[in-house]
Formats: sequence, structure tokens, C-alpha cells
Amino acid sequence: MRTRTPGFAAAVAVALSLACTSALAICPAVEIASGLQRPLGVAISNQGNLIVSETGTMASNSGRISIIDQDASTRTLITGMPSGIEFLGQPSGLGGVFMRGRTLFVTIGVGDVAVAGPAPGTALANPNPLSSPIFSSVLAIHFSAAVEKSTQGFALTLADQDALAGGQKVTLKNAAGEKLTVEMVADFPNYVPSPTPAVPANIRFSNPFDLVVEDDVLFVTDASQNSVRKIDLTTGAQSILASFPNIPNPLFPSVGGPFSEAVPTGIREVDGLLLVTLFRGVPFAPGTSNVVAIDPTTGAWASFIGGLKTAIGVLSMPAGMSAHDYLVLQHASAGPFFGGPGLLLGFDAAGGSKTVVADCLALPTSMALDEKMGILYVIQLGGNVLAIPMAE
Repeated sequence: MRTRTPGFAAAVAVALSLACTSALAICPAVEIASGLQRPLGVAISNQGNLIVSETGTMASNSGRISIIDQDASTRTLITGMPSGIEFLGQPSGLGGVFMRGRTLFVTIGVGDVAVAGPAPGTALANPNPLSSPIFSSVLAIHFSAAVEKSTQGFALTLADQDALAGGQKVTLKNAAGEKLTVEMVADFPNYVPSPTPAVPANIRFSNPFDLVVEDDVLFVTDASQNSVRKIDLTTGAQSILASFPNIPNPLFPSVGGPFSEAVPTGIREVDGLLLVTLFRGVPFAPGTSNVVAIDPTTGAWASFIGGLKTAIGVLSMPAGMSAHDYLVLQHASAGPFFGGPGLLLGFDAAGGSKTVVADCLALPTSMALDEKMGILYVIQLGGNVLAIPMAE
């Protein structure tokens, strides 16, 4: 297995020594990459590279997966990944990524499946042709270490997407003669009926957000269905492992409706449990977001870390690496909605004392820990990647 070169670690260390550490900010971070297109997911491969999913631009099917090498250079693995403009007017497509061996699992979100309904909080099925036939799904991408090391990229076509929708495995080839394969491992309904008295045609769409694989079981958070899905990778059987109810909105009636939805986002396996961040919905009130722990067999769950705002990721820290047992990533820190900087928070135990590790983040979406080098990588919606040292 390759490791990050001493030069890379030294460059990070030098840059970190210049990072903001004033009394007004805690910012032990350095930018190592930029120019990404609304990145949402990040994983570290067994070659030590970062694998990043990018939602894309306002153009249909502009999603892509990129590799950030050990020298911090960025290359494209696949272009032409599913994306469409969701009903709030932003690109939607690739979400979380999870790397197991030589297989990359990636979620595909809602895309342009829905349009805004006639009443606040409602949605209708898009009457127009969709940008992609494989929204609301999970794909598995298989590629070799040689491809990861040197490839200049592959392109997924709409015909390839149609083949995936039909249950076929697709092999992509590039000009250098390299190959990788893509297959669909889970296809969820784009939406389910959710009629209201005022809008009988109202729907609730699916929005797979993040995922984790344990043994041969895939667990996926659905940020719109407010649930965690469970998929047996051997048989393909699907089920709902856990669902999360609405909670009272503490800002009602001043801001938002009477209730806030759960909106599960990040997911990780820790000590036989699934830790899931509940981002919470409109108006994203401070203190309502939390991390829950789920039994992956029974689906029973309980609050694990509370009192958060827009929590979007959680990690368990290896023993001896840091003073913190858990890290929680917050998309924003002030509210309602998305005011204030994003935060990286450290906890010395579940629900224990809280430390602000970094308060200079800008709409962070995901994080991954390089345990060997003791560096945490955080990606931000604006398109950059930050490195934060974690080893004491």
C-alpha cells in the first residue's frame, strides 16, 4: 500500500503553520485542492488518495468523480454522472461515497424527479422527461489500482445510464485502453404518493445521501424519506431499517411550520452501531440537530450526541490519536437557516464535553480521516478541500 509522501505531509505542516489562529477564529486548516463542482462525498482509497463525488453544474449529467492524488493534484475518474436541477433550483446528483477494496459505492440523489408544488412544502412529479433514468439509486464502480494511479478519466453516456437502469453492468473504456465497470446495486422508487387535502398529487421523493457497507450489507441514509435503508448486497433484498419522526419546531410560529423533519445525512459504523447525523429540516433551528445510534440488526435507535445544528457528518477517532472520541461536522452554526461558519466539533465521549476544533469552515459537506498520517480532510460545497491535523 502506498502512503502519503513525506513531502506532502511537510507541505501540509508548513501551510498549517500559516493558518489562521487568532483569538477570533480557530482555523487549523489548509486548502489542498479547489475548483471542484459542489462536492458532497469524500473517501480515502487503499492507495491513500481522496475520492470525491461532485454534484456538477447547472448542466444535466455534469456530475463527476475525481481523484486527489498524494501530491494534491486533481484528476477526473468519471464524467457524465447523473445530475439534474432539483425543485429548489440547484444541481442534484452524486452524494456520499464509500470505498471498499477496489469498489467505490456512490449514492445518486433526487435529481430533477420533482417540481415545486402549488403550496409551501409540497412537490409534484416532474411532468417532463428526466435528465437521468437512474436517480434515487446506489452505484458500484470497480476499478484497478493501476487505473486509480494514472487514469485520465472515463465518460459515462446517457446510453450507459439507460443500460444501468435496465439492470446491465456497464464497462467503460478510454483512449488509453483502460477499463472500469459500473453496476447498479440498489434502485429506490423516485417518489411515493403523499397526498394532502390541498394538493392531492403531492409526492415525497427519495434522496439517498450517504452510505456505509458492513460485511455484505449496505446502509443508506435517505434525507427526504427520513429513513435509513438496508440492502443485502448478496440477494439485493431491501428494507427500511429505521425511520425518524418529525419534532416540534422551537421557532414556530415566528419562522417555519410547527414541525421539523429529521433529514438523515452522514452515516458511519462504530463499534457495531450505525451513527447517523440528523441534519433537521426547515428552519434548521439551533439545538435541534443530533447524532443517533442505530442497532443495525433491529433498527432500534437512540440519541447519541444532541444539541447540534445542521450536523452532516460524524466520525469515531482512533484511540491515542486525539483528545476527542468523536468528531461532528456542522454545515452551519447560526440560525435559523445557514448563518455563521461551519464547525468541526470534538467530543470526549457520547454526549460529553464539546470542543470547537475548527470554526472557519464554509458549508462543509463531508469528511474523511487518514489514520496513518493523522490528517482529517474536509470538503466544502464551494469546491475546495481542507486538511486539518488531528494527531497530538
